[in-house]
Amino acid sequence: MKLSEVLIKPILTEKANSQQEKLRRYAFKVSRKANKLEIKKAVETFYGVTVTSVNTAVAPAKNKSRFTKAGVISGRKPAYKKAFVTVAEGENIDLYSNI
Repeated sequence: MKLSEVLIKPILTEKANSQQEKLRRYAFKVSRKANKLEIKKAVETFYGVTVTSVNTAVAPAKNKSRFTKAGVISGRKPAYKKAFVTVAEGENIDLYSNI
């Protein structure tokens, strides 16, 4: 798998931001096929930091429905994989530089 296909986007939530400040842990949405070694190599290449650990979790697909004038519309949100990357002491990733 190409390194450019591994990382999809960073996860920017309140929980992820607090983990960035306290634990130097960053959350990314990654490809479902990517393994921990590929995720580590991609983060180190793109952000120029040293990764100490990678934890992954697969968020399951969810059924969603909403009420409209035409009636109830049902759909499904896809499953996705999250990676929690811990960087070395004294290093950080600036995720807000591109905004």
